[in-house]
Amino acid sequence: MMYRKAYHSPLGVIYMSSDGEYLTGLWFEGSRDSSKHTGEYTIQELPIFDETSKWLDIYFCGEKPNFTPNYKIENLTPFRSMVIDIMNQIPYGKVITYNDIAKEIAKRKGIRKMSAQAVGGAVGWNPICIIIPCHRVVGINGSLTGYGGGIQNKIKLLELEKNDMTKFTIPKKETTL
Repeated sequence: MMYRKAYHSPLGVIYMSSDGEYLTGLWFEGSRDSSKHTGEYTIQELPIFDETSKWLDIYFCGEKPNFTPNYKIENLTPFRSMVIDIMNQIPYGKVITYNDIAKEIAKRKGIRKMSAQAVGGAVGWNPICIIIPCHRVVGINGSLTGYGGGIQNKIKLLELEKNDMTKFTIPKKETTL
């Protein structure tokens, strides 16, 4: 059985999902990411939802939480796992590019080159936004592209983390990699 709870953030409703023990999803209501989280959910209070809500409360107060809620990701391929591992290492208040992640994966795999577009697909696949900080990944030219939670939410999250927003550009048409 899968469970769901709504969290009311300064950016709007964020849904949390769980298998009863682990956090399995975190997404903005009405975003493109919603399509990743279809199915039957039971609305229920769970300790993992309390822990995730506490994390989000700290985060939305402009602070870096000193813990991570226990999460589990289904259908995690080795490639996606590497991308998530790299995203989890992006410091609060910093960004890296899809190309940076591609270069790191190429280095880890001992290959000459990795596709930044493949990385974009793996970043976009991430089912747990904010906690796994896919919002901290930007285009090579500073373009704020590729956020399934919506470009405006990506901007607000980066502003909350006190990023220098003058170094980023907003695509004329919202895009996803």
